[in-house]
Amino acid sequence: QVQLVESGGGLVQPGGSLRLSCAASGSKLSFNAMGWYRQAPGKQRELVAIITSGGSTNYADSVKGRFTISRDNAKNTVSLQMNSLKPEDTAVYYCNGVGLIKTYWGQGTQVTVSS
Repeated sequence: QVQLVESGGGLVQPGGSLRLSCAASGSKLSFNAMGWYRQAPGKQRELVAIITSGGSTNYADSVKGRFTISRDNAKNTVSLQMNSLKPEDTAVYYCNGVGLIKTYWGQGTQVTVSS
């Protein structure tokens, strides 16, 4: 049973930084891609950033230049460094892992950007 467990969310002031981490456990499964999505109250879940096993990345326009995604294939972990945070970045952030036949999700971690 594969589980993705996020950590690192919290409350931060506008302009601040947070680092989210996600670790996969329960299997030696290798993910084709790992990423981060977010869902704000009353809005649909949206892609924030994604990284392939080869290291190619893609970011939502709203976070380009502020967020950086990275992964450690050997440890099956993915991280999201978030800088220059804005109130509109407030959301529940979900880790995502795309396997050969199934997509896996973490339980989510709250990020709140507020003064």
